[in-house]
Amino acid sequence: MKATDRYHKWVEWSEEDQVYLGKCPDWITGIHGDDPVQVYRELGEVLEEVIDHLRATGQSLPDAKTRSMAEVG
Repeated sequence: MKATDRYHKWVEWSEEDQVYLGKCPDWITGIHGDDPVQVYRELGEVLEEVIDHLRATGQSLPDAKTRSMAEVG
């Protein structure tokens, strides 16, 4: 499992902005674009870069705050 898999990510349509927004509540928001698949891919790439930077500088990764429904029950 990749480190990014620990964190909940999704893409949704923004009627207001007329673009797809990629979100990860544990890290960042604001990835956007016209193709939902590309937005999700780019969101994952940005998260990987941030995680790589934290690891390279000896910082720990934050705990995932968003849990799957399987973990809640």
